[in-house]
Amino acid sequence: MPENSTRTVQRALALLAAVCERGDASLAEASRDCDLSSSTAFRLMRTLESSGFLARSSDHTFRPGPWLIRLGAQAFSQDMLVPLSRGPMESVVEATGESVCLSVPGVGDTAMYVAIVEGTYSVRHTNWVGRTIPLKGSAAGEVLRGGIPEAGYVVLENTVEEDVTAICAPVCVGGEVPAAMSTLVPSYRLDERRRQVCGAALVAAASEVSQALGAE
Repeated sequence: MPENSTRTVQRALALLAAVCERGDASLAEASRDCDLSSSTAFRLMRTLESSGFLARSSDHTFRPGPWLIRLGAQAFSQDMLVPLSRGPMESVVEATGESVCLSVPGVGDTAMYVAIVEGTYSVRHTNWVGRTIPLKGSAAGEVLRGGIPEAGYVVLENTVEEDVTAICAPVCVGGEVPAAMSTLVPSYRLDERRRQVCGAALVAAASEVSQALGAE
């Protein structure tokens, strides 16, 4: 690869890293972080935006784009998150009998299921690995967007499916929520006591995964 092309790639990767480190960044912030002129940074960030690696918000700040999020979620889930979550998810099944799912941010305003441990009931949630759901109106989406009540878990009824209650807790790393752990329970099987049991089991399991991933 010619030297100029190599330098261009290095600058583009540095800008991606700067945006990801900040969560979102203005053109001025990104160019300053990478010691680039505003014109050079803008040209590279526009190219990254058109490729889906960056996205621009209504206030003109740049944030990680759908393609970057998708690639990151796939790598993260395959290499670290799913193997580390298997044991804690199995502990939730042992405590509740309900299926347990793990989801991460997907493309756009979606969440993507990356793992499941099926429950022991004959009526139970089955494999949705690879399927996406909207962030809006779903328990996993609420958790992934940081909407976590004091109890430490979210409970929503009739969201993904009718007559199903979703209970969801966050996996937290470095102040971010890269994943959500949830159960989907037939509503007829769920009284207040079982809600609390499921919620407590999910919080404990998600916290264990957070610790394993290096949360403070």
